[in-house]
Amino acid sequence: MSNTPAYDALMARSRSLHRLNHLAQIASVDRETLMPPGGAEARALALAELEQLMHARSTDLVIADQLKAAEQETLDDEARADLREMQRGYLLATALPAELVEAKGLAASRCEYEWRAQRQANDWAAYLPNFREVLRLSREEAARLSDALGVSPYDALLDGFEPGMRSAEVARVFGAMRAWLPALIARIREKQASETVIEPVGPFALDAQRALVREIAETLGFDFERGRLDESTHPFSGGVPEDVRMTTRFREHDFSVALFSTIHETGHSRYEQGSPRAWLGRPIGSWRSMGIHESQSLAFEMQLARSRGFLERLAPRLVHYFGAQPAFEPENWLRAATRVVAGKIRVDADEATYPCHVMLRFDIEHALVAGEMQAEDVPAAWDEGMCDLLGLDTRGDYRDGCMQDPHWAGGAFGYFPCYTLGALYAAQWFAAIRRTTPDLDARIAAGDDAPVFDWLSANIWSQASRWTTPELVQRASGEALNPEHFRRHLETRYLS
Repeated sequence: MSNTPAYDALMARSRSLHRLNHLAQIASVDRETLMPPGGAEARALALAELEQLMHARSTDLVIADQLKAAEQETLDDEARADLREMQRGYLLATALPAELVEAKGLAASRCEYEWRAQRQANDWAAYLPNFREVLRLSREEAARLSDALGVSPYDALLDGFEPGMRSAEVARVFGAMRAWLPALIARIREKQASETVIEPVGPFALDAQRALVREIAETLGFDFERGRLDESTHPFSGGVPEDVRMTTRFREHDFSVALFSTIHETGHSRYEQGSPRAWLGRPIGSWRSMGIHESQSLAFEMQLARSRGFLERLAPRLVHYFGAQPAFEPENWLRAATRVVAGKIRVDADEATYPCHVMLRFDIEHALVAGEMQAEDVPAAWDEGMCDLLGLDTRGDYRDGCMQDPHWAGGAFGYFPCYTLGALYAAQWFAAIRRTTPDLDARIAAGDDAPVFDWLSANIWSQASRWTTPELVQRASGEALNPEHFRRHLETRYLS
């Protein structure tokens, strides 16, 4: 007989929920990639039913007794970390009634699905009613989580994506960046204005693009035996470590969209595929936070794939797939791939201007959740923010403005800060890698990316949720989150 019956029962429940989540993830991925339009309503109902079932299993009253009993059992440090994660999960789950979980799931599924056509049509008026309902339910969710956690409503939602992070800390970090980032962007653009750049000339055959991005994903270590690469309106990663799904999107006249979005999603997917096999189904076997997850995608896309050595390695592959042209000469390709340009689209933004997109979304969603802004106020706030942060006029352009992302349609308020937190973490990881591998850039140029993958595997992937985020950052890099690494990275890459 086991000496830890309560803990064992909790782990059995965790493994069961992991399997149910597997089904939910694959059904969600299919909805975004292969599902016919006529299946939307049935899929929304099916996912809502599954979410309700998972919520019921996560809030079973017996869990409270098992958690108390497990606290008294003789457990090792890893098992204690499992309890920490389960206690937090139980607190969050029991704060939300089943009817709210179901209602929000349905509203978000419908809003996100219809958003795809409404965005293409630039139809804010059609989108607004669904968005209002998602916002209403998200506010209710935030209020209930706020009561349970003892934090502000927005912080309660932020905590769901970045445990332990608070909006005051985000505002402090973003406020400091606002003090130096615009001037740095201006200096970079002034320097680049004197450089001649030949843009690649399309069209670029879609079959060739598909072959290129698959090759790059394989080069970066994506395991196609445990994953797929498909197409969707908005690139994303989903699934579970045993069955990772990632998507990209293609533009006939701009292969870089598919190229870099695939590299980005490969970073997410390697994190999932690198999870400790022995911990699958255990609370500590899950990814740590969305900020840490984004640090993996940005470590791949920005830190590694936009480095000189990696871009120079890519140049001959572009010639192989698309034919020779002046734009693919290594030095020109390097300049083209590291161009800093203020643009409307977040996912296409360079790494210097990208934080501006996130700051705007953070300001808006914080005000929305707090009730300081209503759904119909978003376009005006968006236009003002884009003009202020990037000098762009977005009036009347909802498609490439406030409707460009699916996050708010899906009720994912509190998510956006994680993107820039991820960029800060990624810069910090590479600073740590360079301390242990001083010749890192030469090795990347020679085709040896192993120092990057080995360090990430040892310090991030294999640790999963064993530690809290601050503990993980400290153990991995030797210090707490330090935004100065990101600033030095931008200055070194773009101004030195």
